[in-house]
Amino acid sequence: MIVHFILHGETLESISEEIKLENPKYLKEYHNKRCAREDYIQDELIPRKKLLIPDLKDINEYNSRNDAPFKHPKLNPVLSFDPENFSKIYDVNINEITKNEAGKKGNFISFTVSLKWVRKDSEEHIFHLFKNNFYDQSGSKMSDLATECMRSLNPAVIKTDSKGKVISISLKKETIDNFHSIKEKLLDLFPDKYAKIYIDEYEMAVLDQKLFDQRMRDDTFIKTYFAPVRNEFINGKSYVEQTVGEDNTSITIQQKVGNENYSQEISLVQISPSNPDVDFNGKYTLFSENGLIKNIDIIYSISRYGVQNVTNIKIKQKS
Repeated sequence: MIVHFILHGETLESISEEIKLENPKYLKEYHNKRCAREDYIQDELIPRKKLLIPDLKDINEYNSRNDAPFKHPKLNPVLSFDPENFSKIYDVNINEITKNEAGKKGNFISFTVSLKWVRKDSEEHIFHLFKNNFYDQSGSKMSDLATECMRSLNPAVIKTDSKGKVISISLKKETIDNFHSIKEKLLDLFPDKYAKIYIDEYEMAVLDQKLFDQRMRDDTFIKTYFAPVRNEFINGKSYVEQTVGEDNTSITIQQKVGNENYSQEISLVQISPSNPDVDFNGKYTLFSENGLIKNIDIIYSISRYGVQNVTNIKIKQKS
């Protein structure tokens, strides 16, 4: 038995997780059977009071009962991915704010994504992805150019595995074959020298399949929508590797079921507790029957060198 003095903010759940006791109710039970009257736990833990913690032998005995709430099947769903004949349009809104000592500035971007399942090759799914209806609050010429470049390549061809994770991103053969004429139209629309530099670099990425795949994996919609959220749940949790921000900072996201009383839709709530520079919160809403995404709402902030960048991503399926 260990005597622990309760710290501010600690809970039965947080201490149980730290000592690897699966069901927090046994921590309270163990303590209350052995403690002095003044240390008896009624509901919440009180900072600076004593807490009696079981030793490893007792912890293993409690865990052998296998009755922890997080082991309930509904908190460990096996999420399918069945997109056959899927064809939907999504509204995408991205709000970005930068804060520092001088103040704050922001930008708002919106567009629609049309996502259509095309076919299945063995265990792999092929989708066509179209982006349209762009709006960029900044209204700059470069944002207009970037928008027109993206529109000119519709559709992107996305191949996923059986769980919806991206395998490759490419273009249709006719798009690549016709890129010379696409480029000429872009140069006519944006005739200045800086636009030509951008378009030349864009051409290089389009005609280099490996480079195109690499850059498109960083696309906000693609890496958010096709994130591996259907990974296996163990003890009420699953984990997703993701990148965020302009520098593509790598983070590990922990996700849990938001409400175990789900039926037609299941919500997954996400946090990233391991990176001190990134504060991440997300929520995915999936259809229980086929594992396809209905809505996504993510907000994260990255704080470095006195600058805080806050990004809010909302993806909503149109009815």
